[in-house]
Amino acid sequence: MTTDIVRTDQFKSLLAHTRTVAVVGACCEPDGASYHVPDYLHQHGFHVVPVSAKHAGEQLWGEPVRASLADIAEPIDVVCIFRGNDRPSSFTRDVLAMRHRPNAVWLPPGVQDTAFSDWMATAGLDVVKGRCMATEHKWATRGVG
Repeated sequence: MTTDIVRTDQFKSLLAHTRTVAVVGACCEPDGASYHVPDYLHQHGFHVVPVSAKHAGEQLWGEPVRASLADIAEPIDVVCIFRGNDRPSSFTRDVLAMRHRPNAVWLPPGVQDTAFSDWMATAGLDVVKGRCMATEHKWATRGVG
């Protein structure tokens, strides 16, 4: 059964089972969340797969930037979408058509799209809305290490 992830124990469980994160809208300029969050995740052992048509072919976090989710061959645990409110729904087909469907989609603060979230939940994916993945990881691992 899929769910909106909202409780601390749910974040801990999701993050404990996440190794690979596709970051849609990843940015090469280190002045915003779409760079800082995946950079933090990379520094904390996550395999970050950057996705950005604008930066396709460049390198970020030791990975080539993919132009789209369709360009990802390896399994992805979570797709994190750093696109404005009008954009997540445009990725519905892309997420559902991935070779290896992710377990969850993550919409950080400032990215809201009820239709997209509903489609993802209907398709069997867990959904995180309005939370920062780096912040939740910091809270989930507080006191560890």
